[in-house]
Amino acid sequence: MALDLYADPVDITAALVDIPSVSGEEAAIADAVQEALTRQAGHLEVVRNGDAVLARTHLGRPSRVILAGHLDTVPVNRNLPLRREGDELHGLGTVDMKGGDAVFLSLAATVPEPRHDVTFVFYDQEEVEAVRNGLGRIERELPDWLRADLAIVGEPSNAGIEAGCQGTMRVELRLEGRRAHTARAWMGVNAIHKLAEPLQRLAAYEAREVEIDGLRYHEGLQAVRISGGVAGNVVPDEAVLAVNFRFAPDRTPEQAEAHVREVFDGFDVTVVDSSPGALPGLSAPAAAELVAAAGGKAAGKLGWTDVARFAALGMPAVNFGPGDPTLAHTREEFVHAAEIRQVASVLREFLSPR
Repeated sequence: MALDLYADPVDITAALVDIPSVSGEEAAIADAVQEALTRQAGHLEVVRNGDAVLARTHLGRPSRVILAGHLDTVPVNRNLPLRREGDELHGLGTVDMKGGDAVFLSLAATVPEPRHDVTFVFYDQEEVEAVRNGLGRIERELPDWLRADLAIVGEPSNAGIEAGCQGTMRVELRLEGRRAHTARAWMGVNAIHKLAEPLQRLAAYEAREVEIDGLRYHEGLQAVRISGGVAGNVVPDEAVLAVNFRFAPDRTPEQAEAHVREVFDGFDVTVVDSSPGALPGLSAPAAAELVAAAGGKAAGKLGWTDVARFAALGMPAVNFGPGDPTLAHTREEFVHAAEIRQVASVLREFLSPR
């Protein structure tokens, strides 16, 4: 499908949604994006990396901004093709995050001499395990393409700026017992019953709130899964409690782990995975300009997004995209056309020469 980058970003969104691009199957949409940028944005250097498409200006500006969006979606769930209902665009990817991609593609073609040099990164496989994320491959193979003074990730944020993001960690507590027949339960030790103490600690846990750069972050420590049991007449000898810790970006992963181990002191704790948060960095000049263009308002991102990857590379990063993030990955996913146009308007003001 040919993309018209000079069309209304709402129509570009619709065109992108109708190109299926489940993670690992992004070749068709990457082809369309590459062809459109090459044909309609001749002022940009355009390269292909796997099923990621990158483009950038070379204007010698004193600062550079990255606009980044992933091209893939979660699996189809009876929500394709796109359906329009008044101001709403319904369908897979409308929120997460082809609306944001459409805005970036529109700007790539229609703002040929931006006030900042701009790098556009349309990448693959964000919706699957982190090791497959296209940003990681780009960082390894084309590291100079990920150097800038500010990164804007077009993840859905209700058309408001969400700065930084919280870190996330998953841990498991493994409790051991001794098997026995339930008719003679006193001869065994029930591992599931041993979960009572750590669950009570979670129930009594008071989550920390912290303010950073004027933004409030709210931590959370929650049980997310319990497994155990052998059969209907056997005292279980093992039980596992999985816990997710969302931690404010002023904690390092090491500090977050130390805190979790303190909460569960006396229990066997194993870290399953961990991703650092990202400080908002709104005092950086480019970030401050963006917030001003958006009306001077920003909020802290409570979830984890790829802004953390950019922050790890030494730059402030924000989420700014159309759509309600609570609708992401749902069959009911939809975005308001007004939000797409609002994000496009703010970024156009931010990038346009003054």
